[in-house]
Amino acid sequence: MDVGIVGKPNVGKSTFFAAMTMSAAEIANYPFTTVEPNIGVGYVRGKCPHEEFEVQCTPNNSQCENGTRLIPVKMIDVAGLVPDAWQGKGLGNKFLDDLRQASVLIHVVDASGGTSIDGNPVAVGSHDPREDVDFLTAEISYWLRSIILKDWKKIARQSSLEGMKIERMLQERLGGLAFMESQIARALRNVALEGQPDKWSEDDLLKLATEIQKVGKPMIIAANKCDLAPEEMLNSLTSDKDHIVIPTAAEYELALSRAAKSGLIEYESGASEFTINDDGGLSDAQKSALGTISEYLAKFGGTGVQKCLETAVYELLDLISVYPVEDENKLTDKEGRVLPDVYLIPKGSNARDLAYKVHTDLGDNFIRAIDARTKRVVGSDHELKDCDVMTIVAGR
Repeated sequence: MDVGIVGKPNVGKSTFFAAMTMSAAEIANYPFTTVEPNIGVGYVRGKCPHEEFEVQCTPNNSQCENGTRLIPVKMIDVAGLVPDAWQGKGLGNKFLDDLRQASVLIHVVDASGGTSIDGNPVAVGSHDPREDVDFLTAEISYWLRSIILKDWKKIARQSSLEGMKIERMLQERLGGLAFMESQIARALRNVALEGQPDKWSEDDLLKLATEIQKVGKPMIIAANKCDLAPEEMLNSLTSDKDHIVIPTAAEYELALSRAAKSGLIEYESGASEFTINDDGGLSDAQKSALGTISEYLAKFGGTGVQKCLETAVYELLDLISVYPVEDENKLTDKEGRVLPDVYLIPKGSNARDLAYKVHTDLGDNFIRAIDARTKRVVGSDHELKDCDVMTIVAGR
């Protein structure tokens, strides 16, 4: 499960990425700073069960801080997108190709209106950021339609004359983009195109492509640089009914993360406040900057960066966290580690789904599962809940 960081050039994508991953992404004030995609790891927060079970956890694939499990998520910061990218303008083809494996998109928008549609700096408030939301959605839709249109006549004819499932054929055509057949089937239902596929127009296919993106690669809007945004412009952007829009200040998050890493402050990503460890160790400029950031946090309740990631993962993808263990009594794996691993899986997943998530052999040879809380034995179709601790029993 990959999270794609997208947007036009010069809106703060790389700053957003660096703040989320503490990666050394190149950050500059000109278009196409990012050419090769930056890949890093961000973390979503989940409740660690160790306090409830009164044990000390020994995490393996994640981290635990004061009862909060930090669950890793792969992040991809791709090259900036400009209008007509789907036709190859700018770095369009590369940008779109880098998005193939992303499950969800965080679209970083310059909420201050200080960046032109092509990604060049302009006066704050002179560009409407709502146009950026519309154009990027359109670019992805045109890109998807261009892929569907290749061999479309053949696909449509086979579906209409031979009764082949159009969703399966489209999934094969879009297979390299990590869309599932069920997602395409859902998009088809939502669009409700009339007649046989060979009668659908290019406009019909554009509507379908747009819906496939919404279902298969949902998008959240990070209204970045909102500390600079005119209030009316920010209110207009955040009132978007078609997207979740979260005010963000990536520069502030990056500054806080770096200050915390250096020991100047105590701060946890996503928090609405921080504490200064050594006031005397700060310069006047640092004190002033931290004062400005503190006022911002009090107004917005946080920088919004962590909130964007967790909203994307927990709300748009609708994932839950589950802890598999080999011994339901000691909560350990075969090496004796306590609550070592946590996995993010779709809400509604069952015990066999978890088994496959851990290892293909466990799924193939699944016998039963045991709920570590209740010690109840459950079958393969048992639906899992967030923060479940489960033992999977499999044959050889």
